Amino acid sequence: MRIAIDGPAGAGKSTVAKILAKKLGFTYLDTGAMYRAVTVLFLENNLSLADENGIKRLLENADIKIIPGDEGQKILLNERDVTDLIRTPQVSELVAKVSALPEVREYLTELQRKIIAKGNVVADGRDIGTVVMPEAEVKIFLTASAEERARRRHRELLARGYEVSYEEVFREVLKRDELDTTREISPLRKAEDAILVDTTGLKIEEVVAKLLEIIGRKQDVL
Repeated sequence: MRIAIDGPAGAGKSTVAKILAKKLGFTYLDTGAMYRAVTVLFLENNLSLADENGIKRLLENADIKIIPGDEGQKILLNERDVTDLIRTPQVSELVAKVSALPEVREYLTELQRKIIAKGNVVADGRDIGTVVMPEAEVKIFLTASAEERARRRHRELLARGYEVSYEEVFREVLKRDELDTTREISPLRKAEDAILVDTTGLKIEEVVAKLLEIIGRKQDVL
């Protein structure tokens, strides 16, 4: 079974998808982390978003691996652990623009499909149910109000030791929403057959229970 969870930044996709994958015994694929890893490469190489040849060379030499573990997955970039580095504000600020590049989306979509083809998977992102695996048996579109998503992201950044204001994070969430929904390649949108789940005001365990119910109903039909 393939489960696709899409939605805007801060909707809780990664947290919920990790828990679901563990409960179901499925592979978890965090596609957002992969785009963040590529963004780290852009920052470290001071690469212009307009440098098509540079981007091509960068991707040809990139090696991105997702390693599952008891304490959560690790993201390896060219054999280097960048699990914490990909969550920095600098990466968050640039990742939407990097994600919109056709070369990057083509490269990562192919890599994601190879991982998905290996078996039962829960994948989260912004174009999983529409582009990466439109044939997924279960498609969820997870969302929440912009205010709620900003509060979650703000708490996360503070917990990681970053001094940022809620206002800054809220503006970043709105900016990310605009970039994700208006980009030309694979824009964020709800697949026609996806089930909408609004997580505003819900606890993680309540969201997980909702999704397990949806998945259970689907399993009964298959």
